[in-house]
Amino acid sequence: MRHPRPPALLALADGTLFWGRSAGAEGVCAVGEVVFNTAMTGYQEILTDPSYARQMVCLTAPHIGNTGVTDEDAEARRCLAAGLIIRDLPDLHSSWRSQGSLGDYLRRRNLAAIDGIDTRALTRRLRTGGVQNGCIQTGEAIDPGGAVALAREAPSLEGADLAREVTTDAPYSWTQGLWNDDREPAAEGVGVVVYDFGVKVNILRMLRQHCGEVYVVPAETGADEVRALNPDGVFLSNGPGDPAPCGYAIEAIRSLLDGGMPLAGICLGHQLLSLACAARTEKMKFGHHGANHPVQDLEDGRVYISSQNHGFAVSYADFPEALRITHRSLFDGSIQGVDHVERQAFSFQGHPEASPGPQDIGEPFFTRFARMIRGGGSA
Repeated sequence: MRHPRPPALLALADGTLFWGRSAGAEGVCAVGEVVFNTAMTGYQEILTDPSYARQMVCLTAPHIGNTGVTDEDAEARRCLAAGLIIRDLPDLHSSWRSQGSLGDYLRRRNLAAIDGIDTRALTRRLRTGGVQNGCIQTGEAIDPGGAVALAREAPSLEGADLAREVTTDAPYSWTQGLWNDDREPAAEGVGVVVYDFGVKVNILRMLRQHCGEVYVVPAETGADEVRALNPDGVFLSNGPGDPAPCGYAIEAIRSLLDGGMPLAGICLGHQLLSLACAARTEKMKFGHHGANHPVQDLEDGRVYISSQNHGFAVSYADFPEALRITHRSLFDGSIQGVDHVERQAFSFQGHPEASPGPQDIGEPFFTRFARMIRGGGSA
């Protein structure tokens, strides 16, 4: 028998109202850009992915929370998503790894969530009209008109530098390898500096496994500070928001490129590397969010299944001669990977540390970066 829960409302900036039940913290109000994610699993990783800062995520799978939650699945120390929108939160959960229910997890973190709404209708609206801001209100004191007004007043992610908001406060060394992996980290002592624009824990695990020593620095760290650490390579992490306002990062990347530093980037890091090479970026209609995105390698024609989470993309317009496009999306043809034609630098738009393929992109990507920083070239 389903336990009664307080009412909840999702109001979109266009005035559309979705009534449901509170699935998380009660009596809270949250605003953010509403996006949809087509992944069947991984709701805890999604909630803690810093790339979802200021976004409310609608999950298209109908039942969310079936397997509960576990601390090992968190990608950051806190939930970065602004809210969660789902069709149904089961009263029961079951998994040998579970340490609690999703509902309790959301309440402990004071995260707004709504279930009991038609997520298919919401997804169709976002696909047709594009992403828009929304507001979730929970509890008895719901104000539909006020919720719509809050959604309309919320700032756009276009022009928003969110890397500053989610980055680490101070540099630190990452010493942990992959969870449940008996292999020793390869090439201990190889130094990789990671720019934290919103880095996920599993990226650090993969870098530790493939490249050895990992040192994480804040987003605004200058190129000279990085060079003073004498690393063998620099990694540009994922992150939220619009890459264009991150001039401090673009300047640092350009300086490191000019100095011949080996570089690799993903997600926001891919976009920042491209901007440092005079490319342009653009806001997408509804972005790529999910774990089933087909990406084609333009060199050999192979198709990989990738995990994606981005609302901005590198534009084909005025594409610079310094870069070569290596991968494209088979959903919409957007740019998914680039190589620098003269420097040891490459990047990928998706999240190669995830396992949708299960290791289609991840192993080749991190292996290539490890070979590059060891002097084996970038191919």
